[in-house]
Amino acid sequence: MITISFAVPCYNSADYMDACIESLLPCGEDIEIIIVDDGSTKDETAAKADEWAARHPRVIKAIHQENGGHGAAVNAGLAAATGQYFKVVDSDDWLDARSMEEVMAYLRRQNGRTEATDLVIANYVYEKVHEGKSIVMGYRNVFPQGREFGWQDIGRFGQSQYLLMHAAIYRTALLKQSGLVLPTHCFYVDNIFVYVPLPQVKSIYYCDVPLYRYFIGREGQSVNEGVMISRIDQQLRITRIMIDEVDPLNGVPEQRLGRYMQNYLAMMMCICSIFLRMQDAADSEEKRQAIWGYLAAKDKRLYRRIRYHILNLGTNIPTRLGRRIGIAGYRMAQKVFKFN
Repeated sequence: MITISFAVPCYNSADYMDACIESLLPCGEDIEIIIVDDGSTKDETAAKADEWAARHPRVIKAIHQENGGHGAAVNAGLAAATGQYFKVVDSDDWLDARSMEEVMAYLRRQNGRTEATDLVIANYVYEKVHEGKSIVMGYRNVFPQGREFGWQDIGRFGQSQYLLMHAAIYRTALLKQSGLVLPTHCFYVDNIFVYVPLPQVKSIYYCDVPLYRYFIGREGQSVNEGVMISRIDQQLRITRIMIDEVDPLNGVPEQRLGRYMQNYLAMMMCICSIFLRMQDAADSEEKRQAIWGYLAAKDKRLYRRIRYHILNLGTNIPTRLGRRIGIAGYRMAQKVFKFN
């Protein structure tokens, strides 16, 4: 039985994909690594994928497809996955070997269970290589340890705590049964991946280990502030999909999960507002009002909850002064919470 499928989306990744794949191989023979070459043309990504598959035919598969973006690569990996669990590991990131030993031990204990754990969560680490800093993002204050639990057992998330793709290992069947399909030719689809399936999750297990190492600092990376500003239309697209897919007030099984999902949506709306104000283009203000109008049209009660959330109190103050106040608040939050 295949315990876990790792999907490794690759796009012109030849310079760094080897380190990623090498970090996955020690996980054992009961894994599969699905390298998805998403239409790479500028380097040897496609050839490297085939070389890895030839060297480890029992463990590694290589998929080649026309370029469709990160979402299309994750979709392809999920469609091909045969493991009981599924995890995305981006080609410039890697997994910590010692942490993975503990995670794999738990996942193997799920083999053969009638109701295996739906979602396994571990910590992730921002590896700010050029700054020589590692920042661990953990959940000790939120989740019980040493036992399976449900949403009714969780604590309160801090303002800087979110379940990002890096933290999540989903049961494969749950993802497939949920009908999850990520949009193509769009960045920031990881928000949909980790957010939309949550109402389907009934059982959770938390491993308090620094598993996923998230590389920060590569030029052109999607989380680079300048890149995020230039791709604000894609951020808006993702946020609209999240608004459409889940009703955090009425469409979730437990109040604590609903509260968390409201906080996550508030964070997404904050990002949209702030980066539109940073962009300060001729139509930026129109787009900012449009995304808030979209939420209001969907659910006025949810709109009020998100609009007056602490994250958004300073982001939508009108006038040029309001713009400066909002951006200043964002800069302060960057320093306090140590995000990108």
